[in-house]
Amino acid sequence: MAEPRRESAKVIPIRSDQEQPGPPPSPESEWERRVAAGLAFLRRRLTGDYQVDEFGFDPELTESTVLPLARQLYQHWFRTEVVGVHHLPVEGSGLIVANHAGGLWALDGVMTATAVHDETPNHRFLRMLAADLVFSTPVVGELARKTGSTLACNPDAERLLDAGELVGVWPEGFKGIGKPFAERYKLQRFGRGGFVSAALRTGSPIIPTAIVGSEEIHPMLGNAKTVARLLGLPYFPLTPTFPWLGPLGLVPLPSKWYIEFGEPIETSSYGTEAADDPMLVFELTDRVREQIQSNLYRLLMQRRSVWR
Repeated sequence: MAEPRRESAKVIPIRSDQEQPGPPPSPESEWERRVAAGLAFLRRRLTGDYQVDEFGFDPELTESTVLPLARQLYQHWFRTEVVGVHHLPVEGSGLIVANHAGGLWALDGVMTATAVHDETPNHRFLRMLAADLVFSTPVVGELARKTGSTLACNPDAERLLDAGELVGVWPEGFKGIGKPFAERYKLQRFGRGGFVSAALRTGSPIIPTAIVGSEEIHPMLGNAKTVARLLGLPYFPLTPTFPWLGPLGLVPLPSKWYIEFGEPIETSSYGTEAADDPMLVFELTDRVREQIQSNLYRLLMQRRSVWR
């Protein structure tokens, strides 16, 4: 009699402990982790167990509190797209020079700092150079210091660059953020080229940066000069929403943003003494300005709409 046919046993591979995926963290454990991290952060703040540099920069506060808030605007409100991150130095100094706009809020600096931190592989911080008015404004000045900004002057810029930091400057100043909407994306004068001198003295590359989208968040239709003088401001913008809608008029419009870090302009080959050559400083300043303007026009031609 023929023996009954036997079914071959199925071999089920057993994965090692390292290969087996662990259970996903429960919402409770994730919540507990966040609460514990928050309490630890508060304890360090209350006990003074944190570090700031000579400029007052507080990296922990910036990374744990300020950047997450800025990231909401960067990712979801302005839907920012970034080009040319590979032009930023992975380490060592660099001077980012960008066009300036914003009307009520000069958010281009905040968005550029967020782009530098979030898009670079080692999450670098951008040390921004800001006007005197920023630091004389209550609360804003203290927050600016803690997030890495300092006064827009050559000594501070050179100290930061000598320390190997990425530094950001917006040489149009108030002329840029206070220009009327009819002149949007037309670069204003860059001053005397102090940023070029700082780059030459420290041998730092200059990265021309074009920002599209910032001109539309508060389209400036007029300037109430009398009100500006009474308040001690460089200008008082009149926009489609401000001051007509009150506090709601302060909310930026959700324009689509593009930030392009252009090809760096090398300065180390000129030598530090070149910073005292006014003709060279003027030539490099004009070259940076022309490169930014050219990139702005190209980005404007490429974008489909102000809003997407």
